[in-house]
Amino acid sequence: EVDFSTAARVAQSFEIPVLKPKESVDNKNALNVGSSIDTSDKNTGEKRAPVITVLGHVDHGKTTLLDAIRKTNIVEKEEGGITQKIGAYQVKHQGSEITFIDTPGHEAFSSMRVSGTSVTDIVILVVAADDGLMPQTIESINHAKNANVPIIIAINKCDLEGADVDKVKGQLTEHELIVEDYGGEVLSVEVSALKGDGINELLESISLLSEISELESNSALSGKGVIIESYNDPKKGSISTVLVKSGSFKQGDIIVSGTNSGRIRQMIDGYGNQTKSAKPSTPIQIMGIGGINEIGEIVEVVSSEKEAKKIIQKLSRSNQKQNNKITTLSQVVKRAKASKENEINVVIKTGSNGALTAVEQVISDLTSEDIQVKIISGSVGAVTDSDVMLASSAEDCIIVAFQTIVQDGARSHSEANNIPIRSFDIIYTLVDEIKEIIQGLKGEEKSEVNIGSARILEVFPRGKVQNIAGVRVTDGKILRNARVRLVRNSEIIFDGGIESMRHLTQNVTELTNNLEGGIVLNGFHELEIEDVLECYELK
Repeated sequence: EVDFSTAARVAQSFEIPVLKPKESVDNKNALNVGSSIDTSDKNTGEKRAPVITVLGHVDHGKTTLLDAIRKTNIVEKEEGGITQKIGAYQVKHQGSEITFIDTPGHEAFSSMRVSGTSVTDIVILVVAADDGLMPQTIESINHAKNANVPIIIAINKCDLEGADVDKVKGQLTEHELIVEDYGGEVLSVEVSALKGDGINELLESISLLSEISELESNSALSGKGVIIESYNDPKKGSISTVLVKSGSFKQGDIIVSGTNSGRIRQMIDGYGNQTKSAKPSTPIQIMGIGGINEIGEIVEVVSSEKEAKKIIQKLSRSNQKQNNKITTLSQVVKRAKASKENEINVVIKTGSNGALTAVEQVISDLTSEDIQVKIISGSVGAVTDSDVMLASSAEDCIIVAFQTIVQDGARSHSEANNIPIRSFDIIYTLVDEIKEIIQGLKGEEKSEVNIGSARILEVFPRGKVQNIAGVRVTDGKILRNARVRLVRNSEIIFDGGIESMRHLTQNVTELTNNLEGGIVLNGFHELEIEDVLECYELK
């Protein structure tokens, strides 16, 4: 018996149309493309180009592969070709277009995931044959899986000494990516991006998977897309690169994105040429939005300037409310309960492999079939922007940092995306936190009892990373074993435990009203004078 993927590939080589069998629809790893286009686009019979993102570990050849694909397909080049980098570009293979998003990091899976959908249809995961799976490779796999996007494996540098293709395929099985020759359905291609070997085979795999996935669109709808890049040109004004998700964009259309709006003055397509209109899956450079937009923001065509103004006013009010609050752990738990899933996702970052194993074991021991605290990623190192991106792409997710630091950019990014980061230096406080999550999911809600508050008068450095808060208790008392919130300018910056507390030279368990002392917060050291500590218990 010949498996479907092989049969489809043979049929395609003879230019015979391939229909997807019904039993293949639910194959998550290879054949089921995430809902990149609105359901209103379905069943129109109008095919669209697949949208591809290339991911992988640094130095494994992502950029070289993209360059090789460009060079191989420059045969289709119109005047000016595809040499102009606008954040995305298109190539043609066997008469069909393929769109590549040329963005750094994992933006295609987090910043660009909007309303639960992904702009990417297929991921090309580049793995160096002489290096195997590395931390960023695994991170890329997690992003693709979390976005529910199928993966094609491009095993690069196969021509180098020390290349071990079988080792790579074996490592992939450990992450539930089983390639065809190992009995699975995940497509894999051996390439040498530097020499250009295997590029056509890779494009054929993309075409095959796209054909099976039946990507369709409806260009008759009003245009809707996602911002990929946005910047200000001194001569042309604001310019944004947009990937069209559904409908069509036309020169002269009124568009709105975030709190910016305008009329499309000019559009450049994925080949670097001026165009009057753009259909689904087309990358376009738009002049006329009227401002710089965030990557991942929706841009859409509206009927009038009046409608655009109304949308912007509504969004501005919503943003004002959002900026006045921070998502807390209890809010995440309530959302998870409301969804009836009884599941919270966790991204774990630790200071060592031993600590990572310990934290994973703690979570495993405390969860059950009814109550799930699901680890979507666990790794060693500081909490970075990439970790926040991964967390923001999942429903009801928190980041647990144990004996490691949180980078400044990650902290601000987490606040902007309402992703709680819980930092710990002591394992038992982490255990208490996980227990609290589980109790919340079970419905064992606790009420908050205020104990007291203190103001930070001085900040004293302690070693290279930690800081001690020199405080005076202004109301009630501060208890060593209670929880504290750090409030700055009416915003909650930290919510967690106390690592240690002193009065003069003595370790103490409480500080009462008007007493001064030194407090080290559990895993948080970005303190400022005039910050307020609010002490409370859950009962």
